[in-house]
Formats: sequence, structure tokens, C-alpha cells
Amino acid sequence: MNQLGGEKGVRMLIKASDTTDPRYGCDPEKRSIEEHINKGVINIDKPAGPTSHEVVAWIKKILDIDKAGHGGTLDPKVTGVLPVMLGGATKAVGALLTARKRYVCVMRLHRTIPEERIREVCREFTGDIYQRPPLKSAVKRQIRKRKIYHLKIQEIKENEVLFEVDCEAGTYIRKLCHDIGDALGVGAHMAELRRTMSGPFTEDAHIATLQDLKDAHVCWKENGSEQFLREIVMPMEYGMAHLSKVIIRDTAVDAICHGADLAVPGVLSVQSEIERGSAIAVFTLKGECVCLGTAKMNSTHILGAKEGIAVDTDRVLMEPGIYPRAWRAPNQGALPVADRRPARTVPR
Repeated sequence: MNQLGGEKGVRMLIKASDTTDPRYGCDPEKRSIEEHINKGVINIDKPAGPTSHEVVAWIKKILDIDKAGHGGTLDPKVTGVLPVMLGGATKAVGALLTARKRYVCVMRLHRTIPEERIREVCREFTGDIYQRPPLKSAVKRQIRKRKIYHLKIQEIKENEVLFEVDCEAGTYIRKLCHDIGDALGVGAHMAELRRTMSGPFTEDAHIATLQDLKDAHVCWKENGSEQFLREIVMPMEYGMAHLSKVIIRDTAVDAICHGADLAVPGVLSVQSEIERGSAIAVFTLKGECVCLGTAKMNSTHILGAKEGIAVDTDRVLMEPGIYPRAWRAPNQGALPVADRRPARTVPR
């Protein structure tokens, strides 16, 4: 996975060229092990039994850190992909909460019915659907719309249906099974569930158990070997691989770290097909994620514009002072706009 390029096939459109100063910042893969953990993310294979909160608590205890946060709750009996942001990276956990999810589910019908009828009804549960969260949920029980990108039946055996579902964040698979059962007229419930994808994380790559994490941490502490821990703990930038990306100049970085929005002159390249209102991850030339934000222009507009705000900064992830200050604040309390040359501040 390339933090700057993102998923395979995504194009980066060049607006301008520039170089990066090796004295400031660093490649996320080359951070010290302590900083690597503090700005890391783990793709944990959650076991059946504990809550997601308990899994996070165990991770904090294993790594001896104060903060960690998961990217989407799994019920105690549900297994699979549970991304966990560590330390300072917890500021980016919101990017995972809204990411697309994929599950493999065993649905148990309360009565056996013809296979073709099951397939026919399941085809109706694609696209936009409406759900009321179940009684045992942490959100308000009001009807809301969610998108099912695909629902593929893999096997039917008597009254059990194995299917894969790719869906929008916040979709309740337990409720989906209940609603399919109602549509079939026989009733149904979710018998087993495993999450196989959460945003950029899947069960096929970089997934680890809690025992793997414990062993890797002990190996580092007792033998000084970082290799296994670095294989399990990834740079937090991996957790932003599903977001649209913008690459910026070194001179724009520190202003954003102080809360500035990103102005067009600070942009070097943008991901194709960015739309106004898209969730954006802003990166340095070294691949470090500076902030999360919201696009104020589409990619074509950003490429053609000479001034204006390209991205509203929503969540700053990099600490001030890592890159040199290239702006000044003429009025106390004024925020800089990165990168507007010559370096100056435009009050907002």
C-alpha cells in the first residue's frame, strides 16, 4: 500500500513540482520505534467473546500506552477486522468510523424455503435500504438510510444462508438478516458474523491477533528486536489510504499544524476525481499525514486555480514545529492560510 498513491489505479494529478528538505520530518516507515507506536495503527483480528472496548484496553496494556481507539464497534460474538489507532493517531480514528465495511454472515431462516426465492429477495436488499437500529445499540433508534453495495449469496444449506455483504458504515447486519427474514415471510436471525474489511484494512493483509502483538512487544522489550512489532504496528497513514489525497509543499506544513486551511498555492498534487465536500487527507512529500479536512474545490478546480482555499482543515494530526515556520501572524490570534506567498497571514 502506498500512502501517497492509495489504492491501485488511483491517479495523482500534478499541479506543481517542489523538493522536500530531508532535515525536517521523515518517511513514516522510518520513525523511531517509540514514535512508530505513538503514531501507529493495528489491524487486530478480534476474537469472539470480548467487547471491542475490552480489546482496545488490552492493547493499551500490552503496549503500555495511554490512548487507543478502534475504527468501528464489533459485537462481542463477532470476529474479524478491528483497526485500532494508537497514541497520537487516535485523532484520526474518525476517518475509520465512516469507512466502508465488508462482512461474511451466516443467516438462519426460521423455516426452509426454496433457494430461488431466497436469492430473489436478497437481490432486493442492494442499493439504498432503510433500517431502524436494534434495541441493543448505542445510537438513537430512528429510521436511517444506508447503502448496500453488494450482497452475494455464497452457499445455501437447508435453512442456513452464507452470504457476503459490502456496505456503508453504520449498517446493522443483525437487522439486515431480520428484515430479509420478514420479506421472506418466515423470519430469520444472524447466526454468525465476521468482518473481513474496514476501510483500507482486510483480513488478508497485516492482520494480527492479540497474542501476536504481545509476543512482538516482548521480543522488542527483552531482545531489542523491532522487526515483528513493526510488522504488526503500521504507520497511521495506512489508515487514511481510503481517503482522497492532497500533497503539499514543505512551506505549507507548519501553518496547517497551527490550524490553517490549505490554500491553493500550497498544493503540489491532488488525487483525481476529488469532489467538493470530499473527505481529504493532506500529506507531505515524505508521506506523512498532516491533517484531515474537507475539499472546498474539486480536483480540476484545484489544478486550475491560482488562489483560494482548497481544503478546510478539520483535524490536525502533525505537531507544530516539525517543519520550519514559513508564515507570520501580524495580529495575535490570527490564523495563517497555508501556503500563501510571500509568507503572511490572512485573518479569517
